[in-house]
Amino acid sequence: MATLNKIYSDLDFTFTKKPVTADIALSYDATAVTRSIRNLLQTRHFDRLFNPEVGSNLDTVLFENVNPITASILQSEIFNLIKNYEPRATLTTVNVTPSPQQNGYYVSLTYYLVNATLPTTVTLLLERDR
Repeated sequence: MATLNKIYSDLDFTFTKKPVTADIALSYDATAVTRSIRNLLQTRHFDRLFNPEVGSNLDTVLFENVNPITASILQSEIFNLIKNYEPRATLTTVNVTPSPQQNGYYVSLTYYLVNATLPTTVTLLLERDR
């Protein structure tokens, strides 16, 4: 029986050109899904014109005091956001650690691609924009 290996691809946001064809390069699999997750975390409601429900209110939560209670709220918001809007990733863990020195939160996500056997871990710092 043949197995189906899906290859996920998105545009590479560095907009580098392929040397031979001069087309915009693509990012694949874990890199594409990781960039999509980062993009989702930075998207607010009504940022996407014909898809206003895509997004979250993470920016309003980031303006609250940096403490474990707010970290718990962020953790549930991030889990629901990725579960609802990123079907290519199966999220296993979301760890949010408050960092008062940086006035933000360290977020560590572990997920599996739908057809992958190895987990992918992403760590990033969420902080206020303004």
